[in-house]
Amino acid sequence: MNSIVAIIIDGLVYSSWLFIVAVGLTLIYGVMKILNIAHGSFYAIGAYTAASLTGSWLALGYDQSTAFLIMLFSAVLVGFTLGPIIERGILKYMYQRDEIVLVLVTYALFLMLEDIIKLIWGVNPYFLYQPYGLLGSFEIVELTYPNYNLLLIGCAITIGCFLTWFLQKTRHGKILLAVIHDREIASTQGINVDRVYFLTFTLGTVLAALGGVLTAPMISVQPGIGAETIVMAFAVVVVGGLGSLPGAALAAILIGLVRSGAVHLFPDLDLFSIYLVMATVLIFKPKGLFSAQEERQI
Repeated sequence: MNSIVAIIIDGLVYSSWLFIVAVGLTLIYGVMKILNIAHGSFYAIGAYTAASLTGSWLALGYDQSTAFLIMLFSAVLVGFTLGPIIERGILKYMYQRDEIVLVLVTYALFLMLEDIIKLIWGVNPYFLYQPYGLLGSFEIVELTYPNYNLLLIGCAITIGCFLTWFLQKTRHGKILLAVIHDREIASTQGINVDRVYFLTFTLGTVLAALGGVLTAPMISVQPGIGAETIVMAFAVVVVGGLGSLPGAALAAILIGLVRSGAVHLFPDLDLFSIYLVMATVLIFKPKGLFSAQEERQI
């Protein structure tokens, strides 16, 4: 019984992390049709920024409860700094190119940002452990878990509900959906597609940084976390269906539970379990669980 509960709880926690990390990537591809490999670097920079700013804040002896506000500020700072610079300065001039070219551009950005991270923060790990234990813990079936895990799950649910509400119920969300379905027709209807792209990429960058910020108290922040994360995020996006928000949520839950089961029951198959889920889904659904219908040019 303890093992089953542990698998479910650990799976949900890991699923929440996966969804937060992957949802920005899903949003950017859904709107802009860009497989943004630099997404992993945005995640890493968010984690480093949170570890630096929040760690310095706590080292000065300020109220620990404000650490969460500093962490949130870190995500916004990274997103609203890197997003506009990269979208307006580089990607804006690449939209008419082939999708493969855009992938290569974002890969080049990823490599450059990884080196910039090392130049700024060095190669030594950063630790931000205080927020992880600040909220206390809870017990279930003789197992103890930090309440920070509940915060992570709550953030994932909140982000998913907010994006669903925004896309389905707001005017700006419907404009974004119009661009997703057909950029050219949306442009002829008076929609400023360039502005939609700008806002979408900035929001996706904020979400990537938020994933890093929320992860920072749970890990040692060190070089390489961006590369590992982008692989996991791509797994979620591919399994769920490129650009599908419900698909990303379902894929994150599926991969999270399978990986949790592997960790508890078959530790040697930990990483392999993720690729097993990908292979199994893609055999039966080559375009993912919630693949969008492709347009036919007549």
